[in-house]
Amino acid sequence: MPSFLLLEAICIVLFAGVPPSLPLQEVHVSKEIIGKISVASKMMWCSAAVDVLFLMDGSHSVGKGSFERSKHFAITVCDALDINPRKVRVGAVQFSSVPRLEFPLDAFSTQQGVKGKIKRMVFKGGRTETSLALKYLLRKGFPGGRNASVPQVLIIITDGRSQGHVALPAKQLKQRGVTVFSVGIHFPRWEELHSLASEPREQHVLMAEEVDDATNGLFSTLSGSSICTTASPDCKVQPHPCERKTLETIRELAGLAPCWRGSRGTDAVLAALCPFSSWKRVFFTHPTTCYRTTCPGPCDSQPCQNGGTCVPEGPDRYHCLCPPAFGGEANCALNLSLECRVDVLFLLASSADATLEGFQQAKAFVKRFVRAALTRDSQARVGVALYGAKLTVAVPVGEYQDVPDLIRSLDGLPFDGGATLTGRALQQVAERGFGSAPRTGLDQPRRAVVLMTEARSQDEVAGPAGFVRARQLLLLGVGSEDVRAELEMITGGPERVLTYTSPQDLFDQIPKLQGKLCSQPRPGCQAQSLDLVFMLDASVSVGPENFAQMQSFVRSCVLWFDVNPDVTQISLVVYGGRVQTAFGLDTHLSRAAVLRALSQAPYLGGVGSAGTALLHIYDKVMTVQGGARPGVPKAVVVVTGGSGVEDAAVPAQKLRDNGVSVLVVGVGPVLREALRRLAGPRDALIHAAAYVDLSHHQDALIEWICREAKRPVNLCKPSPCMNEGICVLRNGSYRCECQGGWEGPHCKNRALRCPQ
Repeated sequence: MPSFLLLEAICIVLFAGVPPSLPLQEVHVSKEIIGKISVASKMMWCSAAVDVLFLMDGSHSVGKGSFERSKHFAITVCDALDINPRKVRVGAVQFSSVPRLEFPLDAFSTQQGVKGKIKRMVFKGGRTETSLALKYLLRKGFPGGRNASVPQVLIIITDGRSQGHVALPAKQLKQRGVTVFSVGIHFPRWEELHSLASEPREQHVLMAEEVDDATNGLFSTLSGSSICTTASPDCKVQPHPCERKTLETIRELAGLAPCWRGSRGTDAVLAALCPFSSWKRVFFTHPTTCYRTTCPGPCDSQPCQNGGTCVPEGPDRYHCLCPPAFGGEANCALNLSLECRVDVLFLLASSADATLEGFQQAKAFVKRFVRAALTRDSQARVGVALYGAKLTVAVPVGEYQDVPDLIRSLDGLPFDGGATLTGRALQQVAERGFGSAPRTGLDQPRRAVVLMTEARSQDEVAGPAGFVRARQLLLLGVGSEDVRAELEMITGGPERVLTYTSPQDLFDQIPKLQGKLCSQPRPGCQAQSLDLVFMLDASVSVGPENFAQMQSFVRSCVLWFDVNPDVTQISLVVYGGRVQTAFGLDTHLSRAAVLRALSQAPYLGGVGSAGTALLHIYDKVMTVQGGARPGVPKAVVVVTGGSGVEDAAVPAQKLRDNGVSVLVVGVGPVLREALRRLAGPRDALIHAAAYVDLSHHQDALIEWICREAKRPVNLCKPSPCMNEGICVLRNGSYRCECQGGWEGPHCKNRALRCPQ
């Protein structure tokens, strides 16, 4: 054989070995919707007079494994059918080279009987003669069926690789009123599935590999065509963007190469340039629409209040993971019943500078507080005083025991206007705000004044505030950021002040006020500057429920820090299959904003690497570009279940060497050695036996953070200099020696050079 003929034969064999195309079907919706589709597929139930026949491909191109998956899909469909002689009848035909009746529609009268027979079906093997199977049904009808007296549904499960023409017999079946679903298995040819299916085709073409999705799609179509009602009235069939994707191997011209060809009639061999090809895989996508049923989930109405996380427990049950201030109450409702003996006098600014809008917000706050705090068993009493140029005790403490009466009295409080004489009002409150006859007994009530204002005082406040505190009155302040400094001076410290940035933010201060009224503030470091990063394990080894417990734990810790650009900055990094900065150090400027952002942190899943996350913090978060402040203590708190920490010891030490403290909070019944190595030589480790026990270790964590916040800092660690600038300590400060054409205090700007 001439050499060029031999070469051609070899090429043909190689190209024939190209793997087949790889199709995928995806419904492009959120994970939450995917979960609802799966749940709805298990809630469906069809109870109607209908004949259902499975036509199952048992050919070699499908293979035994895919045939078993076909049987699994058919059994799953049967779980939603009311199988009995008067309602749904089910039969099955297996086809390959020839069709074979597995069992007629009148063979079994129960769901168990049909499912048992499908399980026992044996794979035939042979050619894919789909057209012969369709012609068999055209001749014989639905074996054991009720002819056309009831709706007929044909479910063809095949890979779409028929060795005959299927369009005509499929069309004839559909003309006889048969509803045809084509369900792909293995690597199907979508074109043939479309030619088999009834119209509209996007509702009648499914993929058996995704059992819950295919079952949902099938019954969604049946309910839309009124063949049977499949779900509760609250469930809805909705269109979703859907994509069928095929990975195909294509031939592509790669270029020309020298080759030798013989010529006819001579023995000469001629040199020439011959084309040669290469093969590559290319994705082809086919956008379409998938119709799926979704049912209202137990968490759709967002039943968990006040930052609680809703965790579904089936189609109609859920439980809430609540922040500590709301624990123990259904749906994380305000748990503000004041169990301590306390007389509370709200002192509301009613001056012109406080504005009518601010006065109305303060009244709304007091009304909400009263509704939540004054329960039947409460030992607290509430009063309200107004001030502008003068003090008016509008509702004396304890005058109203009935909450509705107290609310009505608050509605009638007038706005006064005039000057803002806060100092004078404080002096008068101390003298006569609580009346002359306080309660008596061994357990003396605590007396508290809650000053609410958005306006700076027009008189001196330091002396009157000291007079109030000297009379053993607890003085608390609630106001906007504009009056924070004055409120701290009046109350004696930042731990006695609550600030807000919006009306909703104001209402979010209610549980914190309750805590301050009934308990002494725990020692902390609210006035200490600190850059703090929480790093949460959001990998598959933790799971969404335990991740929600982590979020709740971190939220409760954040309550003890004064979050603002001059004191504490907080960042959150989560890691799983990837590392993500949920928010940076300089992203949120208030504690309320941080708390909201913590509730929205994403659970990532995937396999996590704590080492990669720590390096991300080193490179991206604890930097001047990331919002870190030079000369401010820095700490990272790692909360993890222990998986994926084997590579973390070196990155953690790298952070420590750069002036960043690292604490590890390890969760699990067994403390892993890798966590001990990660904790470092100072043993910065807290161990919780379970995620629900994290709250028991909050005090230890706060104590560690506050201790680290007081450690001396090196102004050049981490280096505040960007773009490879060198940080140099000098006279208690630092300077950056910029390199490579950069300039500025932190080497941030490109040096401008004038042209010669």
